[in-house]
Amino acid sequence: MQPEAKGSDRAPGVGETAPTSGTHGARAVPAAPGRLAAWIGSRRPEAGEAFDLLDARDLASLLRAAAAVRDEARPEVTTFSPKVFIPLTELCRDVCHYCTFAKAPRRLRSAFLSPDEVLAIAEAGERAGCREALFTLGDKPELRYRAAREELARLGYATTIDYLVAMCRLVLEKTRLLPHVNPGVLSSEDVQRLRTVSVSAGIMLESASARLCERGGVHHGSPDKRPEVRLATLRRAGEARVPFTTGILIGIGETRRERIESLLAIREIQDRYGHIQEIIVQNFRAKPGTKMAGAPEPSLEDLLWTVAAARLVFGPEMSVQAPPNLSPGAEPMRRLVEAGIDDWGGVSPVTIDHVNPEAPWPELAALRAATAAAGKRLVPRLAIYPRYVLEPDTWLDPGLRARCARAIDTEGHGREDRWVAGASPFAPPAGRAVPGAERDLARRGVVDIAARAAAGERLGEDDIVRLFRARGGDFDEVCDAADRLRREMCGDPVSYVVTRNINYTNVCYFRCQFCAFSKGKASENLRGKPYDLDLGEITRRVREAWERGATEVCMQGGIHPGYTGHTYLALCRAVKEAVPDIHVHAFSPLEISQGAATAGLGVRDFLGALRDAGLGTLPGTAAEILDDEVREVLCPDKIRTREWLDVVGTAHEIGLRSTATIMFGHVDGYRSWARHLLAVRDLQARTGGITEMVPLPFVHMEAPIFRKGFAREGPTFREAVLMHAVCRLVLHPHISNIQVSWTKMGLEGAKRCLEAGANDLGGTLMNESISRAAGAAHGQEMPPASMEEAIRSLGRTPRQRTTLYGDAAHERRLASLDAAPLADVVQTPASKFARVS
Repeated sequence: MQPEAKGSDRAPGVGETAPTSGTHGARAVPAAPGRLAAWIGSRRPEAGEAFDLLDARDLASLLRAAAAVRDEARPEVTTFSPKVFIPLTELCRDVCHYCTFAKAPRRLRSAFLSPDEVLAIAEAGERAGCREALFTLGDKPELRYRAAREELARLGYATTIDYLVAMCRLVLEKTRLLPHVNPGVLSSEDVQRLRTVSVSAGIMLESASARLCERGGVHHGSPDKRPEVRLATLRRAGEARVPFTTGILIGIGETRRERIESLLAIREIQDRYGHIQEIIVQNFRAKPGTKMAGAPEPSLEDLLWTVAAARLVFGPEMSVQAPPNLSPGAEPMRRLVEAGIDDWGGVSPVTIDHVNPEAPWPELAALRAATAAAGKRLVPRLAIYPRYVLEPDTWLDPGLRARCARAIDTEGHGREDRWVAGASPFAPPAGRAVPGAERDLARRGVVDIAARAAAGERLGEDDIVRLFRARGGDFDEVCDAADRLRREMCGDPVSYVVTRNINYTNVCYFRCQFCAFSKGKASENLRGKPYDLDLGEITRRVREAWERGATEVCMQGGIHPGYTGHTYLALCRAVKEAVPDIHVHAFSPLEISQGAATAGLGVRDFLGALRDAGLGTLPGTAAEILDDEVREVLCPDKIRTREWLDVVGTAHEIGLRSTATIMFGHVDGYRSWARHLLAVRDLQARTGGITEMVPLPFVHMEAPIFRKGFAREGPTFREAVLMHAVCRLVLHPHISNIQVSWTKMGLEGAKRCLEAGANDLGGTLMNESISRAAGAAHGQEMPPASMEEAIRSLGRTPRQRTTLYGDAAHERRLASLDAAPLADVVQTPASKFARVS
């Protein structure tokens, strides 16, 4: 029998006024039926005001208010963590009256899972696509059971925490899974040790009511369930900056007032430390063989009320979770979303819920459908939530930072496929093509934004961020709207240019953190040797390109410490002397800036001199991300946003046109992408000199910033395709041509972009060095015949073009289709810049 609460010890049904527990004075006066307190839905309540929730009689209104608060921060998605459940030990020194997880030694084959057993579970999860290894275990069993002490000694460990640390490390070494640990009450030392081998941790408060620890209460005889002990663990985790999970268990004899008290106790700690990433509202399930086997379970309405209360107490930023397997069925799950949850917790395709073994996980298709029925899209996350994984300096041990960066998309959610720019030959499904995905309609807001863009309106940053967040039907709408606009502006032909890339040197004294191309004594990249082409090799390549049908040479290189503006002038003159009719597309804005400074000229005068020497257009590279907050990390010694825009704008003013680029998917975000696109749009609206926009997905494999663990694995496939679509919409009507890079996207990925707003397949290249140095594997040349075959496979018409988008001359086209194989290139060594071993 439970210790009696003053007034009543039961959680009331819908429409009843909750009793007081005796700790907060007299019973509150009930609100008028159907009326909610004035603060509900408008702001987070003060501590005393939270008890107004006890008087809320209209459940439907309460749920609507909670859902509206949730939607302030997360209006579109509901997350879950694909996990494996690793029950390291089912021994526990506590004796909770509802628990079947904890067992006596005589009921177990072994006191602990062996390392081989742990690894087998983790590897099975990895094969099934899981991201989280959830370690759940009883609290300090060695303090109660000799069997636990003996088994730990046999394994070579003194305590359960020692063994847990070792098993987390084993999972990290052998798999891509990220450990989350639920080991119970922890000391400060325990928290610090586990922080080095896990990305998050958790302990359920369950209840802040000390009454439940008294004789007859569910926690009597369980020293680790005393509220002050568990709250102390929450504080220690906050002091150590550990992303933490906690929550309440309802239906174990507590009152609704005690639930509010428990939520407020957690909130007080969260307000101080900010480390609690989710609140779990878990409903009690009666289990045979326990002291509470015959106890009534909370009703769905009681659970919904508690979920809504948690949402309103914590506000929009906190994630609120309810386990889906404890409220099975499409209708209960839909109603939980409508009550204000934004997360389903861990769901395993491999292991059962060892704490609630009678409750199987829902199939992902069913979970996705129930989530969609409530107007949300199901999105995977890691064991560490997005808002924490995106601040790794604060919330992650340095040794875990790289592992997390590899696993996330730009928003900090889990990557949904294994596609990476520069390496993947396939194009994974996206949008409604995802097997089993909801075939939902686009949200009205996305449709409206796309329509405004197609009408030529300059979108705001928030609008563009919303487009980049598109998933499911929204993704399809953005891509379809972009492709309709492409058809209207450019028709169905897909253009390409026969060109040769000539990267004349890879020696560079800049230290851009994304670049695997540059070489030098201080280079952090060991791929390839320093070279500096002599003019004879450059002009040989130019003549060979012309013979093979090229209309253009594209020339760029590292910022060689020996180069001056006169070097660039000499390159232009040499090319034009070798082949007068070839178009020279050369020199990034960084090279222009450096060349002008070293020639003792202003940028305008230097550009004029280059034009007179034969320069035809500028590649709009070195832009990376036109947001100085990102540039400070990515390329701190490179020209800033304003200087890049000034150089390109000045080139346009003197009659030189240029391309524009965006290199994305590293340490940037959707808002920095939006700022970049708006900066390019505004420049083009002023000058009209940009011929095309070229999105360049970050190729991560050999990039220094990735190898150090600071960057993501490039954009996801969804994000890469969206970039092309969003470029089409945002830059309309000022930039007509959107080019897709086949070296970055791969041929199949490039074809998908041509169906999402792109109209140009770029250049045949002949030689490609920069993406290849970063680890790209899509080749150095795509001959015209291959280009045209790919274009025709889409039902579109190929068009060979010039740099300025005119039609290539007939004789150029014939020469390109009958080109001889390339001769071997000669990379003139730059031995003085070679790394000294």
